[in-house]
Amino acid sequence: MLDDFLIRAGLAGIGVAFAAAPLGCFVVWRRMAYFGDATSHAALLGVALALAFELPIFAGVLLIALSMALIVTALNGRSLGTDTLLGVLAHGALAIGLVAVSLLPNQRVDLSAYLFGEILAVTKTDLAIIWSGAVLSIALLVWRWQALLSSTLNPDLATASGVNPRREQLILTLALAVTVAVAIKVVGALLIAAMLIIPAAAARPFARTPEVMAMAACIIGMIAALGGLAASFTLDTPTGPSIVSVAAVLFMLSSGVAPLLKR
Repeated sequence: MLDDFLIRAGLAGIGVAFAAAPLGCFVVWRRMAYFGDATSHAALLGVALALAFELPIFAGVLLIALSMALIVTALNGRSLGTDTLLGVLAHGALAIGLVAVSLLPNQRVDLSAYLFGEILAVTKTDLAIIWSGAVLSIALLVWRWQALLSSTLNPDLATASGVNPRREQLILTLALAVTVAVAIKVVGALLIAAMLIIPAAAARPFARTPEVMAMAACIIGMIAALGGLAASFTLDTPTGPSIVSVAAVLFMLSSGVAPLLKR
């Protein structure tokens, strides 16, 4: 069954949706959209690192994504505003990554595959990495769900209850780094943040509890992945952007339908 490239692509898209959608809920709740951009843009530098030292792409991207997450966490709250800091890191990391890839000796790199994804070229090994990362990311969120929620809703109350908001922030950034590393093959460095944010934002109008929102985001992410794959196959369009386009359409539909349901 896994010899069919479309089936592998569909399973890869579902795996990324499972990893990104619940994590994206926390990104939306904490207003960390730019943080997702900074981590995902740094992924290209990880690609350059992996190619330079002949490492697996996943290992290089994970290392750089983790480093970026730790740097942002450490620098947060300094003299610069958070949005300014993330803007500098996001665009700086992307530019350095592009320059680093161009300087690699004897390497002919298809940057579009890493920028926009190459889901149709997913192998069985890639599939195993994607689903392993998805399971790890979800396990982290399930393990720390209540602590993450309390530190997100009210950090002061969480501290009084014995929860360390800074530790929960670090756990969240680790899960984000893992998700970025497994998603780069599917949607690429420029579109990973979209798969984190858009399904969660589309699910928000219909959710009455955080748990329902996370599950709804997973379903919307899966529909976007499979719908984008089908649209790409039918219309001969780039697959990664097609997936994000379907997610964006679902967001617009949810934004239009939700007010009607509340009347």
